[in-house]
Amino acid sequence: MSAAGSSLALRRAGPEDAGALCKLHVAVWRATYADLAPPKALAALDEAHRLPGWRAHLEKVSEGEGTIMAEVAGALAGFVRYGPASQPELGHGGEIKHLYVDPAHAGQGIGRALLRAGLDALREVGQDVVCLAVVEGNIRALRFYKAMGGVEAGRFRDAGPLWKSENLILRWPVGERTERGME
Repeated sequence: MSAAGSSLALRRAGPEDAGALCKLHVAVWRATYADLAPPKALAALDEAHRLPGWRAHLEKVSEGEGTIMAEVAGALAGFVRYGPASQPELGHGGEIKHLYVDPAHAGQGIGRALLRAGLDALREVGQDVVCLAVVEGNIRALRFYKAMGGVEAGRFRDAGPLWKSENLILRWPVGERTERGME
């Protein structure tokens, strides 16, 4: 494992983590989608817009959903948010809703650890299939998820009010831990 491996800690996020998660979410989202999202979406989806959603999610976590944080030397390095599928196109299984890693910690195995943790959490609540959506053009994410055993399972257009993005669906069967790249 990498240098981060010895100091990497995963833990469930709580309401007190909303501000830090929001800040990392916005920074990584904007960097990732700078050349893909329309300028209006990049400007509008800021911390002020996202913080109420993070607070609401973390204050009232329903069964089968949650957020796991990755910390390196006590500092937030990434997170995964998971829960029931939110789009009809994803089916009735679980969904990896967000997986973001601070670019300063890229390539250290943090994304791998977070994806495993999210898949495991969904398996533990009885999900046997987990999906996620990747915006077309997000080549780095698509390569990562495929290397982690995700298989393309369809496409859909997000009906979001600011950005109607085209998305690829990736799927993992998680009933048993047999995913390619997950050992």
